[in-house]
Amino acid sequence: MISFGLDWLMRVRTVVARCGEMDAQRWWNTEGQLGPYGAKVLKRGFPRTHFFAQARSVFAVAAHRCAEIFDSPDALTLWRLPHEVEEAFDARWEGWLDEAENWRTFFESVEALKDFDVAAALRSLSLVDEADVEAAGRLKVADGAKGVLIPGTFDLGRKSISLLALGFSKAAKGDLLVPYAPSRTA
Repeated sequence: MISFGLDWLMRVRTVVARCGEMDAQRWWNTEGQLGPYGAKVLKRGFPRTHFFAQARSVFAVAAHRCAEIFDSPDALTLWRLPHEVEEAFDARWEGWLDEAENWRTFFESVEALKDFDVAAALRSLSLVDEADVEAAGRLKVADGAKGVLIPGTFDLGRKSISLLALGFSKAAKGDLLVPYAPSRTA
């Protein structure tokens, strides 16, 4: 079923979410919410768990924006994985909140990002390797220039999820392309 860690998925989604913000790649309408400004604003209301409040908010906006650009009901995206994965991810959320202090260093690293190239950001935080980046370099824009097709059988493995994340590297600043893979049930 799920052959990657949910903690790893949380990290990958967070990095892509940060890269897509308006003060970075300009793909979705959040302005530095995963950056220093967002931490300052939300820390008052959520002193222990503000990082997760920031992430959840940007995830929702990114998912919505990606669905506006490319919304095939038969496609999986970084923000819309199979139901069993999304259920497990949501179930893990409470555990992350309980372990919030253990995540501080990671979120501070995301907050401090200066290079918003998705591949560079994911590599800098050791979330993907060079082979993943090379594979992503071979991805092609598809479907009327709205999506980036992840070819082959999507197996819910770490490499497949990495390609969904790295596929955002095919987009230009202010011009979102949505990486997608055909659903296993399609």
